[in-house]
Amino acid sequence: MFPAADLPDTIAVFPLPGALLLPRARLPLHIFEPRYLAMLDDTLKTSHRLIGMVQPMETPGRTEKRLHRIGCAGRVTGFSETEDGRYMITLAGISRFRIENEVAGFSPYIRADVSWAGFERDTGAAEKDSGFDRSALMALLKRYFTAQDLRTDWEALREAEDELLINSLSMLCPFENEDKQALLEAPSLRTRRETLVTLIEFALRSGGHEEEVMQ
Repeated sequence: MFPAADLPDTIAVFPLPGALLLPRARLPLHIFEPRYLAMLDDTLKTSHRLIGMVQPMETPGRTEKRLHRIGCAGRVTGFSETEDGRYMITLAGISRFRIENEVAGFSPYIRADVSWAGFERDTGAAEKDSGFDRSALMALLKRYFTAQDLRTDWEALREAEDELLINSLSMLCPFENEDKQALLEAPSLRTRRETLVTLIEFALRSGGHEEEVMQ
């Protein structure tokens, strides 16, 4: 468990569309762009080893990149270097944050002053969802995975703890970037699960599978 008192005021920010990280979850990443290789090198020199994952905002007609204000910081817990100088790393989700402002300077990557206020639950114990109907979710998932031509380890899903299951599905399902952001910003595990179910049902309906939702 990462002590909340050790959360820094400024972190490196990695804007990666579709890459969702949640507290107490793990996200593998392939780092190869020079600016993000520099970001990783600098991060590994810090005591906290935190990188903030953030979704870029969809702004049609605008050339400048805007970021969502809420992201999730992950601690580099493992990395390996390839022969050509790239890195495979794993981030362990620590806490969500809110970007206060981007730090001006000559860094090739984005650094931001952040606030951790309002996300104190993220650094605590795993959340519970008292209203979770696992059998109903599993039935819905089977229809969704069939429609999307996805494969998974169903036994592992059935045995996973509530938070691990809901967060893993939120991170791995092929939702739109704004949908991923909605899952990130869900205030509780229950609201994240409700959002997840809504997104799956919408995907089935929009894909012409209305009858599969109703079954």
